[in-house]
Amino acid sequence: MMRGMNMQQMMKQAQKMQKKMMEEQAEIAAQSFTGVAPDDMVKATFSGDKKLTDLQIKPEAIDPDDPDMLSDLIVAAVNDGLAKVDQATQAKLGKYTKGLGL
Repeated sequence: MMRGMNMQQMMKQAQKMQKKMMEEQAEIAAQSFTGVAPDDMVKATFSGDKKLTDLQIKPEAIDPDDPDMLSDLIVAAVNDGLAKVDQATQAKLGKYTKGLGL
């Protein structure tokens, strides 16, 4: 009989933890994260669920003779923004995955 109670408590605890985790994921999704390229030439803004919401490019970043430079700046800003989302997600949700070996 005692064993069944423990299992029930464990299930309740797991449900509570899952609810808290979903709330924290929603908080992250509601935030904005801005990645920047060197000299702020390009800024890429993401929602916490990794959707690009804004892309700003300074006019001086657009050199018709060097389109590769603009591509590199965009890639740098996008990667920086996504890294910031990942860092925030890890900071908030990492505590849930620590003991799970994920």
